[in-house]
Amino acid sequence: MRKKRSGDFEPVAARRRLPTRILGVRSVDVSIVAVTAVLYSIAWPTLPLTHHVSVPLLPLVGALAAFPFALIRVNPALGWAVSALSALVVPVVFDRVPGYDYPWQVVHILVLLALLFTVALRSPPSILLLSWLASMLVFFAFMPGSDGVGWSVGLTAVVVFGLLIRWLVLSRRQLAQQEEVSELERTRRTVLEEKAKIARDLHDVVAHHMSMVVVQAQSAPYRLDDVSLAAAEEFESIGATAREALNEIRGMLGVLRSDGQQWQDAPAPNALDLERTLRASSKAGMDVRWNITGPVASVSETTGLALYRILQESLSNAARHAPEAAVTVDITVGPSTVVMTVVNAPSPKIGVTHAAGSDTGGHGIAGMRDRARAAHGWLHAAVLPDGGFEVAVHVPNGMPTSTESTVADDLA
Repeated sequence: MRKKRSGDFEPVAARRRLPTRILGVRSVDVSIVAVTAVLYSIAWPTLPLTHHVSVPLLPLVGALAAFPFALIRVNPALGWAVSALSALVVPVVFDRVPGYDYPWQVVHILVLLALLFTVALRSPPSILLLSWLASMLVFFAFMPGSDGVGWSVGLTAVVVFGLLIRWLVLSRRQLAQQEEVSELERTRRTVLEEKAKIARDLHDVVAHHMSMVVVQAQSAPYRLDDVSLAAAEEFESIGATAREALNEIRGMLGVLRSDGQQWQDAPAPNALDLERTLRASSKAGMDVRWNITGPVASVSETTGLALYRILQESLSNAARHAPEAAVTVDITVGPSTVVMTVVNAPSPKIGVTHAAGSDTGGHGIAGMRDRARAAHGWLHAAVLPDGGFEVAVHVPNGMPTSTESTVADDLA
């Protein structure tokens, strides 16, 4: 047994199918041509046994009986029309051989029935109704005696059978489509369940511990004796940073719990928050120097969010991989492009600084590149000759579109 898809199995023997193409042509088309040739090879030699036809016309009349079958897949309605028209002409132009009771060859009758059946399967109701009525009139007009009534009943049975097969095929097709929709819905539900699980884990672990950091930082000056003014300010800075991180985590939890729709307690960070982040890092004890030129307020939301997240990650990497090293940040806002570079010197504690995330198994550099690409820009990160590390990002300073904003907010 081989599994095709969820809940649907296919036996191994079903794999041994005929090839779908023969020399670049569909096998069904090859089969139709072969059947047409067989019918023609029967109609031509047997025509003198049913009708008085001159020898030069035998190939032509035999073709009128058999060749319409070649259109059974391409255009069955046209094939039926050619066959029905020849059915009107042959009995009028050519006399039957004595002892032969039917106005047409057996091949002609079989082809006409097959084409009518295919019209019932594939053609619109109006064409089907016309084909059915016209076929009954032809058989009424040329079939002897009461045979016309019997053949009309038979034609009706062929049409009804074709309609039943058509309904069955359409029902199975709709069922398959419904199963596909159900599978997509199950996949979507699974994704939502995973997102909800991630949200619960983040809430239970990260949010809880961040809340404890906030409480400890805010209560430290009251719980501890002889806390100096500088220490109190440091605790306040820690609490503010933790509260900011907690708010962003709550925003991310809102996104995870709301089927991907944007939900946050506060607006997403933008370019105006860059200097605030730099000041907070400086107050936290980092040796950060920065230079911002150009109208920061003109930076679009998408670009501003990307720059903010990249700056956050760069400062975190510098603090983690190059403790106590000087960090220089240059931000230049131009009319069409924003360029930001973050350079840290080698750490005085550990000497040569390794690229952040390059040998630690982390995802910081890759995440920053993704954010730059989401803002239609690019990012370069590399170790400097002196052992420091540089991150340079170029992003366009365009007006944000709704699509860009959604992508950037999701990355947030």
